[in-house]
Amino acid sequence: MNRFAVDLARLDAAELAGLAADIRAFLVDKVSSAGGHLGSNLGVVELTIALHRVFRSPRDVLLFDTGHQSYVHKLLTGREAGFDGLRRAGGMSGYPARAESVHDVVENSHASTALSYADGVARASRVRGEGARRVVAVVGDGALTGGMCWEAMNNLGASPELPVVVVLNDNGRSYAPTVGGLAAHLEGLRESTVDSSVFRNMGLAYIGPVDGHDVSALESAFQMASALGRPTVVHCVTRKGKGYLPAELDDECMHAVGALDPATGRPVGRGAQSWTSVFGAEIAAIGAERPDVVCLTAAMPGPTGLGRFASRFPDRFFDVGIAEQHAVTAAAGMAMTGLHPVVAVYSTFLTRAFDQLLMDVALHGLPVTFVLDRAGITGPDGASHHGMWDASLLPVVPGIRVGAPRDAEVLRALLREAVDFAGPSAVRYPKAAVGPAIPAVRQVGGVDVLRCAPDARVLLVGVGALAGECLSAADALAARGVPVTVVDPRWVAPLNPTLVEMAAEYRLVLAVEDTASAGSLGGRLAQALAAAGSDTCAGTCALPTAFVPHGGREQLLSGYGLDADGIAAAVLERLDLLGERVGLRPVA
Repeated sequence: MNRFAVDLARLDAAELAGLAADIRAFLVDKVSSAGGHLGSNLGVVELTIALHRVFRSPRDVLLFDTGHQSYVHKLLTGREAGFDGLRRAGGMSGYPARAESVHDVVENSHASTALSYADGVARASRVRGEGARRVVAVVGDGALTGGMCWEAMNNLGASPELPVVVVLNDNGRSYAPTVGGLAAHLEGLRESTVDSSVFRNMGLAYIGPVDGHDVSALESAFQMASALGRPTVVHCVTRKGKGYLPAELDDECMHAVGALDPATGRPVGRGAQSWTSVFGAEIAAIGAERPDVVCLTAAMPGPTGLGRFASRFPDRFFDVGIAEQHAVTAAAGMAMTGLHPVVAVYSTFLTRAFDQLLMDVALHGLPVTFVLDRAGITGPDGASHHGMWDASLLPVVPGIRVGAPRDAEVLRALLREAVDFAGPSAVRYPKAAVGPAIPAVRQVGGVDVLRCAPDARVLLVGVGALAGECLSAADALAARGVPVTVVDPRWVAPLNPTLVEMAAEYRLVLAVEDTASAGSLGGRLAQALAAAGSDTCAGTCALPTAFVPHGGREQLLSGYGLDADGIAAAVLERLDLLGERVGLRPVA
């Protein structure tokens, strides 16, 4: 049943208003059950309806930046049934997905890219002789704080022949409130206190501001922009969370939600301590002790755990907007003057600033700490958000240290070691609840020994939060007559020489890590052992070097063999290949 995929052109004003109300009720019902981006989609209901009445997707190209505001677009293009499996394994993505529909052109879940896509699609259409094809980019005001938007607008402004419509969805925020001079300029445009828009000064036509919840006004503006046949900004003013009181009252918490009670908007099933909350408390404590410590984030103060630090030390907290590159190089400038910056971002977003980390921070050997939330498998946000690349990329950076804590106590310790270090460091942890404390039996040269089994010929190197699964796998293997020693390297880069020496004493060594297999700790350890002339067989249990789909974190880890059962099976398989599986006891 696709009750929302209707012929919009046939609906009158009253029917359109009823459709908008039905869509909002549907979204609250489905997202409160499955989790997802709620406030942003409630705010673009009328805007998306108007877009589909004026433009003809997929003939006309509709791009959403960021893609978390595409749920209404999905409903209007016949994907109502998909919401029953929203963000679940095998179900519908929470972002545009090319595999789902011809109406989704890009997998756009990272901000500030749609205008560049639009520029490229429009130029290609012109080269191919598809002059009647219109290109529309729906861009949140928060996304405009990212530099790529301005690089694209610089080119669009000098290309009057391109029929690109930039729909500026201005709700005053991305996740957090939009920051910087742009926010002030948009406010001036909304209140008619400025004489000219920056867009018009750059060579684009400008229409607005338009009431983003008035379908008729939106249609008129979009038709006018289309008729101009040139790059045009349509400035639409919307309210995030529109039509659902809990989301209107708390648009930050309602931006992205887990399961909640739709009647109250309150979350259900929560309570476990998260890695993010442990970091947030500890960095605030460090801030009280160290006046040289400052914190930066890229439009994510709440999700990265910096709320407490920002509240206690507002003069030492900096939200730069969706501008990871600027955040990293600004941190480098701060470090050059004697401060110790802590840059807190999602793992997937740090890769956007890899050049700045390499050439602006590491080249100068600067003391900057990177705190990477959502490292490894993040779950329902899917391929673009899994933080599975940083631990493969960062080890190539000269002088950097990369830490992966196994529990809350180790996170606190690694964070303090990082802010005491005279060069760049990164501390990475997952989007998950923190497990129980895992004490070390002893520490050898910076490596924590978590279990020491006499006569063991197998060594498991448990990286970060997967150390607990390694211990469970060791229990299962011991029950079958395979003694296993388990260690935690704490710092996975640079490669600890003590870990190499320890590994050389075993016949089989497996590093267990939630990162891409290319560039993994296990691969680097195998190289080091081979270079030392060791006959130890070393490998890794890691994620494939491929884009991993969305699904539950535990479900995905299990599917890739990164739970206790999978780890134990990998050990037994490799022992078979080595001819070492003798005297094995059957499963009880």
